[in-house]
Amino acid sequence: MRLQVALAVLSLLASGTAGATAPIALAVSSPDLPAGKLIPDLFTGRDFGCTGGEVSPEIVWRGAPAGTKSVMVTMYDPYRPPQSGWWHWVVIDIPGTADHLPRGAGNPDGPLPAGARMARPDGDAPQPRYYGPCPDKGDPAHHYVITVKALDIARIDLPDTATTADYDYATVGHVLAEGRIVRDYRRP
Repeated sequence: MRLQVALAVLSLLASGTAGATAPIALAVSSPDLPAGKLIPDLFTGRDFGCTGGEVSPEIVWRGAPAGTKSVMVTMYDPYRPPQSGWWHWVVIDIPGTADHLPRGAGNPDGPLPAGARMARPDGDAPQPRYYGPCPDKGDPAHHYVITVKALDIARIDLPDTATTADYDYATVGHVLAEGRIVRDYRRP
């Protein structure tokens, strides 16, 4: 009986992955966010009692494969209540030939690559822009996950009312490569 169950599980696993390919890894970095250090104040929020600069950091990626038509960059805090976390930044439709977002690209008048656009990162966010980290006082350090996805589609065609989850779901089956960095911040 155990052998039959094991064979059934192996069969299901094999059939579920047949033909599927995992995205290759992108190398992601940020000269503005050194590994092992807290996010500098220049890149933290200035709402809800925080006094940071609210400037988006430079994000760099390498290794986008041939066939990359666009890139999507997100910044997410999985700790932020409610339990689903909070999205701080969503940039979509970045040209596939791009290899970075410059510092300040997430500001309303920031230097986004031609054709790229920002989406409202969270339901509480009133406009599409970068919202710097601003965890509650007394919280332990929050972990900010910056993800870069190389996509085989040139445009994510969703209405302005779409949520970050909608944009993320629209990439399913279109991710050629993906990479991320995680940086921490806690309020002093």
